[in-house]
Amino acid sequence: MIHRRIPARAVTAAAATVLTLGLAGGAFAQQASETTGGSTTDNTSAGNVNGGGLPQVQQQGDVSYTSGGVGLDESKALLAAQSQWPLSLRFTGPGSDYLADVKVKIVDAHSADVLDATSRGPYMLVRLRPGRYTVHASYKDLDQSKAVTVPASGTAKAGFYFATQ
Repeated sequence: MIHRRIPARAVTAAAATVLTLGLAGGAFAQQASETTGGSTTDNTSAGNVNGGGLPQVQQQGDVSYTSGGVGLDESKALLAAQSQWPLSLRFTGPGSDYLADVKVKIVDAHSADVLDATSRGPYMLVRLRPGRYTVHASYKDLDQSKAVTVPASGTAKAGFYFATQ
């Protein structure tokens, strides 16, 4: 086997070229995508137009609602906002596991549908008029119903625990 000695200058130049190309490639990749973890039009995640980590507020008829809390920022934002919403719902499972994808149906005292939505996380905040309601929550094949009274001032809270396996 023949050993050739490569001049130190050539090795240094080659290393500098590789380093420069690697940094330039990383800068290009960063510049090509200014958004991390989604798109700027994704209004379902934290950091949207509501600010402060609160998930997008949805509207169904004259009822507004928001749900989420899978991430720490969303959880904190939803918990902080509870006092400003007439109804707060929480969905948990065994070991205090937080649940998402809970189907929620709210009916008024006259059995008229007020809200029919799916919670995107363990917390759902609902802006309802004062009155008596029944909240139906379904997770997988488990169903629960709870009567709630939304006061003229203040808030109402209801927690749903699903003993899943």
